[in-house]
Amino acid sequence: MADLGEFQARIRELYLERDRRRGLFRTFSWLVEEVGELSRALRRGDRGNLEREFADVIAWTVSVANLAEIDVAACVDALYGPGVCPRCRHSPCSCPPR
Repeated sequence: MADLGEFQARIRELYLERDRRRGLFRTFSWLVEEVGELSRALRRGDRGNLEREFADVIAWTVSVANLAEIDVAACVDALYGPGVCPRCRHSPCSCPPR
């Protein structure tokens, strides 16, 4: 599979024009819907559907990032690239449980 930057470019090529017509907030609404579907699959323990729902959530997240002109790979690298928790700066994380 491609790295995150390549995946974002692939999603941009496939869907950017459609996403632009839909608009940022309606595209974000689709992402929220996909998160809900992932939640249902997790509650049901539906392993086959979990893989699809995780992929959908990631793809819709990248679509929203494309519309917002955010480079997801750069953001992830900046925040998580050092290999420590971005909040407590430890590895493994030593933040209090939420």
